[in-house]
Amino acid sequence: MIIMERMDILLPIVQASLEKNGIQYKAMACNPELADTATFCEHYGFSVQASANTIIVQGKADPVRYAACVVLATTKLDVNKMVCRLLDTRKCSFAPMEQALKLSGMEYGGVTIFGLPPEIPVYVDERVVNEKRIVMGGGNRSSKVILDPKELYRLSNAQIIIGLATPKS
Repeated sequence: MIIMERMDILLPIVQASLEKNGIQYKAMACNPELADTATFCEHYGFSVQASANTIIVQGKADPVRYAACVVLATTKLDVNKMVCRLLDTRKCSFAPMEQALKLSGMEYGGVTIFGLPPEIPVYVDERVVNEKRIVMGGGNRSSKVILDPKELYRLSNAQIIIGLATPKS
């Protein structure tokens, strides 16, 4: 595993957000072909339990409401109940990939909460902050962010949510 002190491997909006929020992190280069969670963890020796995925969701309302949800790779997002409640909508779904990429300005497979527009709320499953360290996307497929999940408390638009995700069966 190569953890870089050089931070310019991250997408610039991600790096700027991390720095603006005073978040302590390490950046790691990865092969873009190995960026998907299971493949990344297996190849680079990370526990799937320490992999935190960002999912852009949309609440069906007028206008559409968006949020970014962070869950461990070992869990599944409760989009039908919890996310609907949080977004105060009757129906929610995963945002279409094209819309998620347009909203975030990031690459598929690298979307992260760092650098998202400030009007997009960030919901973090409480299991994420209970880990000792997590790995998240770097905004592109060629980098990852490694940090103590307690650093997520520094984000003003992030809320820790109990029951945002459930264990995968």
